[in-house]
Amino acid sequence: MSAAANDEDEIEASRAPLLDHLAELRYRLVRSVIAIVVGFAICFAFADDLFLFLAQPFQTAMASVHPERAGEAIQLINTGAFGFFSVKMQIALFGGIVLAFPVLAWQVYAFIAPGLYKNERAAAAPFMIAAPIMFLTGAAFVFYVAVPFALHFALTQEVTEGPVQVSYLPKVEEYMGLVTTLVLAFGLMFQMPVILSLLGQVGIVSSSLLRKGRRYAIVGIAAFSALVTPNDVISMFVMAVPVYLLYEISIWIVSAIEAARGRKEKAEAAALAAGAPPAP
Repeated sequence: MSAAANDEDEIEASRAPLLDHLAELRYRLVRSVIAIVVGFAICFAFADDLFLFLAQPFQTAMASVHPERAGEAIQLINTGAFGFFSVKMQIALFGGIVLAFPVLAWQVYAFIAPGLYKNERAAAAPFMIAAPIMFLTGAAFVFYVAVPFALHFALTQEVTEGPVQVSYLPKVEEYMGLVTTLVLAFGLMFQMPVILSLLGQVGIVSSSLLRKGRRYAIVGIAAFSALVTPNDVISMFVMAVPVYLLYEISIWIVSAIEAARGRKEKAEAAALAAGAPPAP
């Protein structure tokens, strides 16, 4: 009977911390949603300007394939009465997520920070700055390299002569879905060095573990690339190669972190052997 009572006491003791964690999670999620909603409202007010900006990769690809048409208006097909309005909503949501990303990253850090040691929180702080930078880097790579390359390939498949002609005229919702999906996907995948470096800094992963996991990383990157890109090998290749290079860069960064940690430990051991206080 006493054992059952002890079990009940332990359950009651653990219930309060669990409820505290759930309340904290709810608080962070609410703030994240508010940030996205505010970003959505701001971007919806400038949806037309954002639409013209996001159409630039198509203009770039068109000018490269058809130089004689440079400067001409491009055509995107709208087949629904409310199709373009839905596209504006999609653009505003996309822009809201991009604007809110620093807030979202901070909310994630603020949620996990209480469970970290002081040195782990200090190690995570620089990565909070690196996360938005890498997100913008991934987005810029998509916008100025990957999407124009994929559209250039699509436009080169046109048939402009002969009895049967084929023109590439994408639907506006398909084009904007492609651009926004790839930007968000690359922005998130470019967080790989940030996340793996942070995990290496706190000792959760090692460079040897990452090297052993190369084959699994290749499969995962290929599967993710196939999921978010159009159904062609070219787009998948354009996305998978830089992401895998980021994985290799992550291995190098984690290896450098381990080397620095090893030098610090040797210096502390030498200082202790000499009777001097260890370095802070």
